[in-house]
Amino acid sequence: MKEEFLKEFSRLASSPDRDLATPALMIARLECPQLDPAPYLRQLDLMGAAARERLVASGCLDDVRTAETAVDVLNTYLFDEQGFSGNRDRYDDPSNSFLNEVLERRTGIPITLALVYMEVARRAGIEIDGVNFPGHFLMRCAPMILDPFHRGARLSEHDCRRLLQRHVGEEAAFDPALLAPATKPQMLTRMLLNLKRIYVRLYSFPQARNVTELLLAVDPPALIELKDRGLLAYHMNDFAAALRDLQQYLHYSSGSSVDEEGRSDHEQLWEHVKTLRRRVASLN
Repeated sequence: MKEEFLKEFSRLASSPDRDLATPALMIARLECPQLDPAPYLRQLDLMGAAARERLVASGCLDDVRTAETAVDVLNTYLFDEQGFSGNRDRYDDPSNSFLNEVLERRTGIPITLALVYMEVARRAGIEIDGVNFPGHFLMRCAPMILDPFHRGARLSEHDCRRLLQRHVGEEAAFDPALLAPATKPQMLTRMLLNLKRIYVRLYSFPQARNVTELLLAVDPPALIELKDRGLLAYHMNDFAAALRDLQQYLHYSSGSSVDEEGRSDHEQLWEHVKTLRRRVASLN
């Protein structure tokens, strides 16, 4: 992956503005390198303008106390008029993680539907935050918590507790902090982690390694991504790259306290490194 691409993605991910569409369309270029983002940004602009017309007509933009009405207007526009819906039949399709595909097919997973909702709302004059909830991405338009996968449904705290238990387990402890607004890097990281998981499951290791490159562009100190990039390189028989990443991971993580499972993981990685050193030496 070109260094210029990674630098631009890193810049967009860390910028203080609320624009998520531009870096999201860069993620889509992993699958479609020649993708032109302009038509999709224009589509969001037009959708935002149309949503704003409906919000103005309802009086929502003149009275901050009408947040519930604003959400109703946005829900009607996006889910009824525009036909967006959760992709239940093909939830693990990689296309659900690419903004251009979501805009074209009008279907996606919670985080990409949330991204569309947030970008259209922002252009229309309403600020919607993402919520990095475990197992199921949500949105918030204070004080409301919204589910983008289920047509913007409002969720009570009880609903959120049940959702947490369903995705994490019956013993999962609910904390109101789980409903805090997500930052731009957190949202982009979650999109990329979803995509990496799918690619690894499909044994699409080159694509998974490209995703890991973007994850490291968002968060360079992310040691787990450094390790995963090394392991993916190993699966691709790129032994020199695998050796470099795994050695760096072991070096930087050597001083951290780990449990028994962590020590076992380190021992296995050292065995990988020893094997890789021999293989790389034999190629020189």
